[in-house]
Amino acid sequence: MNREEVTGIIFDIKRYAVHDGPGIRTTVFLKGCPLTCIWCHNPEAISLSPELVVHPEKCIICGACLEQCPLKAHETTVNGERIFHRERCEACGKCVEVCYAEALTMYGKNVSVEEVMDEIRKDAEFYRNSGGGVTVSGGEPLVQHQFIMELLKQCKQEGFHTALDTCGYARWEALESCLPYLDLVLYDLKHIDAILHKNYTGVPNTRILVNLRKLDHYAVPIEIRIPVVPGINDSREVIEDIARFLQPMKNINGVRLLPFHRYADSKYMHLGRKNTMPDVDVPDMARLREIAAWMHEYDVNVIVV
Repeated sequence: MNREEVTGIIFDIKRYAVHDGPGIRTTVFLKGCPLTCIWCHNPEAISLSPELVVHPEKCIICGACLEQCPLKAHETTVNGERIFHRERCEACGKCVEVCYAEALTMYGKNVSVEEVMDEIRKDAEFYRNSGGGVTVSGGEPLVQHQFIMELLKQCKQEGFHTALDTCGYARWEALESCLPYLDLVLYDLKHIDAILHKNYTGVPNTRILVNLRKLDHYAVPIEIRIPVVPGINDSREVIEDIARFLQPMKNINGVRLLPFHRYADSKYMHLGRKNTMPDVDVPDMARLREIAAWMHEYDVNVIVV
């Protein structure tokens, strides 16, 4: 299969990203994730299928979506209330095309490698001037490993720095196949305890830890990323266990602490999903520095965001 025939499902392309690797970057977000983290910041990325998103605050009750939807997923009551029957929706996108108020949008579209490259090339000068490049993220991009491998390969052929943002829960062969085309791996470590990891993410962490050990034997630099979620993985015991696990590894450039935030609250509402972390406080800078100090005791380089 050649590059022109390989397609993938993405939900966003973020230009001028500065937290997804060195320099100014373009981050390509892919749909599909094998984890169901209860603190997920990108719930629109979990499903591999396209999803309709409803922004009721933008709706002008024009009725255009009712006329277009073949499955009657949109309804307006006699009282003028707008109702969306998500269980009927097959995400055909016909209603989005006629929603002039932009109250309806679609998360997820099928694209070719070349279509993504057209967007990436627009910022080539920024990459060269800032030492930036391209990051593939998600979801879990390795769910679509054939697509991202071809995308990364093309990026390298055109001289762009490349990074993969992964949760590590994938077949080793899928990750290994991308390594020749990677300059950096951003690797998530959400919890070190296998049982608690499964409780909070839906899967055990055995494969994640095994893949990280294997990855450390390659020459590709690794940045570990820890989402700091209060009450779940921010205790001294958990942090020190992570530090001890990482201490002997040779290719880890550092550990980046990513504080839990509330930016995804509206996403859950617009997707019609329950927010599973409604009452958790955002960790402050003092707490992050305390966690960093615990890791420094094990000679682990920590980056606080």
